[in-house]
Amino acid sequence: MPKHLFEYAVVRVVPRVEREEFMNVGVIVYCPAQGFLQTVFELNEDRLRAFCPDIDLPDLRERLLVFQKICAGRREGGPIGQLPIAARFRWLAANRSTIIQTSPMHTGLCEEAAETLDRLFEQLVR
Repeated sequence: MPKHLFEYAVVRVVPRVEREEFMNVGVIVYCPAQGFLQTVFELNEDRLRAFCPDIDLPDLRERLLVFQKICAGRREGGPIGQLPIAARFRWLAANRSTIIQTSPMHTGLCEEAAETLDRLFEQLVR
């Protein structure tokens, strides 16, 4: 099976931007050859509350769901969700100073982007 170039970024929760402390909660994978752009996340509530006791978990979950809507490329993703797939990935993985940030982008080769997403999630988040 041929290998395809993919890019990914780790999704991080940064409760106090000025402290630059973060917790990995998800991964975004983009594989142009497979037309693949997906994100998966998991909020370990006990761990997040230990990390930041006053974190607003429902708000955080809503913000992360927006990432999924943008990946899906539908109207529910707003104007960004209607951009071409490459532009959506670049927007999601762009530098920002909010409670949700992403790591620098990384690249690799994969056969199946969905399997790569699962593997990266297990390695980098769980």
